[in-house]
Amino acid sequence: MKPIIGITPDFNPGDREDMGGKEPFYFLRARYTKAIEDAGGIPFILPLMPDRSAWKRIVSQVDGLLITGSGSDLAPETYGETQRYKFKRMSPQRATLELGVSKIAFNADVPMLGICGGMQSINVALGGTLFQDIDSQLDTTILHQLTYSATKTAHAIRIEPRSLLRRIAGKSTIQVNSSHHQSIKDVPSCLTTTAVSPDGVIEAIEAQDKKFLLGVQWHPEFLYEHHPIQKKLFQALIKAARDFSKRKSCQ
Repeated sequence: MKPIIGITPDFNPGDREDMGGKEPFYFLRARYTKAIEDAGGIPFILPLMPDRSAWKRIVSQVDGLLITGSGSDLAPETYGETQRYKFKRMSPQRATLELGVSKIAFNADVPMLGICGGMQSINVALGGTLFQDIDSQLDTTILHQLTYSATKTAHAIRIEPRSLLRRIAGKSTIQVNSSHHQSIKDVPSCLTTTAVSPDGVIEAIEAQDKKFLLGVQWHPEFLYEHHPIQKKLFQALIKAARDFSKRKSCQ
């Protein structure tokens, strides 16, 4: 049986000209669903419901979660800060869902992959914080928010030994793309940093006491068709979700 992977969408409540204008609008790049399909899973786009009991029901029905990237930022209030820089804020509907389902999935040991802003959401959901703007807050010569296509790689990352990402990639360094102006600052005690860029920006996080929880700062959905290591990330999620589904059926 193909495992069902819940995918978080973006949302325009009616004030984003770049996502449907005045009409409330769900938004999701098809690259995410195609990557899940190509890896052997069934993509299921999650509804942005505010009801916590609905989140629990949804998480109980899927075999894995993909927390996707976003063109806007989590409200800094979600990690105990005030907004210091003028960037677009993520809709409250999306933020509430992502933070909520990330906590529930973590507690239930549901396999979870976070991509770019999705990794940041997982980190914040579990008690971590973010740098609100890399260029303003960090001393770096690496341009993390590139203007050219995300189908091209941008820089290398160094992967920690004995990590989930190292087992998936099979290498200590890999090339990744880059399309973000924020990054993780503080990692909660339940998570571990397992990859960094040359300037020290956190590029991957994991929960080592969980079956499968991985967050990556880059966008493998733009690379996987031509980069086998990037495809392995989605294949690893699908394998973990299939194993999770089998465990559920035996309970």
